[in-house]
Amino acid sequence: MPNKKSTSLRGKLSVLSADRESFTEVQIQLLAAVDECGSISAAAKKVSISYKTAWDRIDAMNNMSEKPLVLRSAGGTRGGGTRLTEHGRGIIQGFTQIKREHEAFVAQLGSKLQSVDDIAKFMRSNTLRSSARNQYHGTVTAITPGAVNSEVELAISDSVSLTALITDDSLKNMRLKIGSYCIALIKSSWILLTKEADLKTSARNQLIGVVSKINKGQVNSEIILDLGDEKSLCAIITNVSVSELGLKKGDNASALFKASSIILLNG
Repeated sequence: MPNKKSTSLRGKLSVLSADRESFTEVQIQLLAAVDECGSISAAAKKVSISYKTAWDRIDAMNNMSEKPLVLRSAGGTRGGGTRLTEHGRGIIQGFTQIKREHEAFVAQLGSKLQSVDDIAKFMRSNTLRSSARNQYHGTVTAITPGAVNSEVELAISDSVSLTALITDDSLKNMRLKIGSYCIALIKSSWILLTKEADLKTSARNQLIGVVSKINKGQVNSEIILDLGDEKSLCAIITNVSVSELGLKKGDNASALFKASSIILLNG
C-alpha cells in the first residue's frame, strides 16, 4: 500500500532575472544585515557567518551585478564603513515580495503532491556549481572571429573588460552576439600577479588594481585585488611569491591571465 504519511514540502528560493543575476535567501539576509548594521563585521555576526565569508559573498554579488549592491569606504579598524546602494535595497524589496508568493505556492503544491522524491533527484542533478573563485556577469561588446577560435570581449563594468578565447563551434553553439549576457569563470590559480604596470606580456588580459586583502596560508596566499567599480579579483600565489614581490595591502598590482583561461557560460 502507498505510504499515506503526509510529506511537508519545502522549497528553496533562488531568483534568476532576465539579465542572469541570481540571488538566494542567504545573500539577501546578508544584504539586509549590511543595511541595518553599516559594517561587514557586524553584518557577518548577525547572520552567523565569518567575516571572510561575508566579505567573499559581497565581492561575488558585486562582481555578478551590473550595478554595485554594496559600497565600501576606506578607514576604520576593519576597512571602513559599508552601505547598501539603492539598487541593493531594491533587490531586497523585490526578493521579499517574491518570497511571499513562493511560500504560498509551495504550500499549495505540497497539499497536492504525495511524493517529491523524483522532483528532488532531478533538481539535484541539474544544479550547476563551479569551483572557480572568480565569477563575473558581463555583456559581450565585441567578437573577433578566427579560422578556429574567436575572441570575445566582455564588459563586466563601465571600466573593466575581459577578453576570452573560445572555439568557433562554441561561439556558434552559444549563439553569442553583441549585447549577449554571459558569465565568465576564472580560476584563481590561473592568475599571475606583478607590481610592474608596464610589463610586456603575451597575456591578453592585464587588469590593474589595488591589493585589498592578503589571506596567508601555510603554502599559498589568497590575494584580493580591487579593480574599481566594486569589482574584485582573487589570485592564489605562493607565500614565496608574496615575499619576493613585497606585496602588501594598499599596493598597486596587475593581474595577468590568458584569454584561453576564461570560461564563458550562458543560458
